[in-house]
Amino acid sequence: MESLFSLNSIIPFLTLCALELILGIDNVIFISILSSKLPRDQQDKARKLGLGLAVFTRILLLLSISWVIGLTAPLFSLYGLEFSGRNLILLTGGLFLIAKSTHEIHQKLEADEEVTNDVKMPTQFISVITQILLLDVVFSLDSVITAVGMVSSVAIMIAAVVTSTIVMIYTSGTVSRFVEKHPTIKILALSFLLLIGVTLLAEGFNQHISKGYIYFSMAFSLFVETINIRMKKKATRVHLKQTWK
Repeated sequence: MESLFSLNSIIPFLTLCALELILGIDNVIFISILSSKLPRDQQDKARKLGLGLAVFTRILLLLSISWVIGLTAPLFSLYGLEFSGRNLILLTGGLFLIAKSTHEIHQKLEADEEVTNDVKMPTQFISVITQILLLDVVFSLDSVITAVGMVSSVAIMIAAVVTSTIVMIYTSGTVSRFVEKHPTIKILALSFLLLIGVTLLAEGFNQHISKGYIYFSMAFSLFVETINIRMKKKATRVHLKQTWK
């Protein structure tokens, strides 16, 4: 444990924590959107359980590093492209994320917002957790492979994963409330997930897309939308003042 507190360990630990938080943004958004379908008294439980499953999955993968590294070995080739276990997982996750995001956007634009009484609450809760678990595997795999390339110590990796997940658990409620409060932010978040799904699909076909471009576009879009929200609030206040005069 002493090695974790040495100068040579603290720098990679902090770097990996920051990386895990950045890579975990899409996971938090996805969990927040899925948990919003549940009754309010179950949403916080679903978010925490989803993030708990994420950290459990990542720790299991970190403890099976040899197996994770083996996933990058080619299994077969098709039309000149080599496919590994990682490729297949990314392709499956990308297709699932694209389909789920498209369905959610369509539901927000066209379908009724109310949850029908035909769906039993326990079944709905299990369905949400199952979907979270499926995407946790995809996001965790990519995150763990990145971590293995940065740090050699498994203890540092696990410490960084646990620390970043604790931060995400405490901030997930704020993120979820913010997304739910502003419908345009929710559509924007779903568009982000759609973009990430396309990125995963490209990665599955060995077409690398720098995540820096993805996260920059997400941050810029969020910045512009935040300005729009502030302008709408200001316009509403001005309208109310004129109404009272």
